[in-house]
Amino acid sequence: MALRIAFMGTPAFAASALSALAETDHDIVCVYTQPPRPAGRGKALRHSAVHDLAQSLGLPVRTPKTLRDADEQAAFAALDLDVAVIVAYGLILPVEILQAPRFGCLNLHGSLLPRWRGAAPIQRAIMAGDHVTGVQVMQMEEGLDTGPVLMSQSVKIDSDDTAGRLHDKLAAAGAALMPKALDALEAGTITAKPQSEDGVTYAHKIDKKEARIDWSCPAEELDRLIRGLSPFPGAWFELPSPKGPVRVKVLMAVPEAGHGTPGEVLDDHLLVACGEGAVRLTRLQRAGKGVQAADDFLRGQAVPKGTQLA
Repeated sequence: MALRIAFMGTPAFAASALSALAETDHDIVCVYTQPPRPAGRGKALRHSAVHDLAQSLGLPVRTPKTLRDADEQAAFAALDLDVAVIVAYGLILPVEILQAPRFGCLNLHGSLLPRWRGAAPIQRAIMAGDHVTGVQVMQMEEGLDTGPVLMSQSVKIDSDDTAGRLHDKLAAAGAALMPKALDALEAGTITAKPQSEDGVTYAHKIDKKEARIDWSCPAEELDRLIRGLSPFPGAWFELPSPKGPVRVKVLMAVPEAGHGTPGEVLDDHLLVACGEGAVRLTRLQRAGKGVQAADDFLRGQAVPKGTQLA
């Protein structure tokens, strides 16, 4: 028989999983997502990606600001769920929510636990130089991503993967994995495997201070930083100009051979010296402007050899 499901998620990563579940025979009785937020220059309220998708599918949507309220918990319990599926929801689930469905709450997480528990597993995996990551369906507990793992799918991290590209790869893998996990749960064939106590790392939320490029770091490290923060929030530097420093984001770069003072531009095509080696900047974005390939950027803003970036 089909499972009665509540889906709880917010960004595009979660919308991929919701779309896949909507194609199954399981009964999605309600969708929970974050409330609309002000966005854009006009600060108009904007629905989450999950909210928009749920409405297009004709699914009822709830947007509580918290789930700690007794009335919200009672309304959730009244759904008489078999299971809740949580994908990047963004609200803490109290024990009353975790225990309400018959089979509890299953979370789709974007790493191979126990590596990269926490808020930013995609970015941290790239920044750390990991070669493999993945998605896992885990049984939620009160701890931060500590529950037993039910099903996994590994995903290779390619040398040119940005956080945006890896996000899309993991979203597709997760969208395929979650229906399999629910089918196995329904059939009674799924096995919970406790996480190892070895190799635990935490993917702390990205701090804006991390995004400023420190040219004294090795080129390989800066390449990972740039890719890990692309497209958002974007690693950045300051370009000198007669009117004062201009902030420029770097969304892609390639490590190359080169030597000079860290931050020194070594040619007329954006090869920049690092603490070790150099990086060639290939995709950039001036503040308030669109993303440009390096050649297009240079047509509007020459950066001659010898320029010192800060």
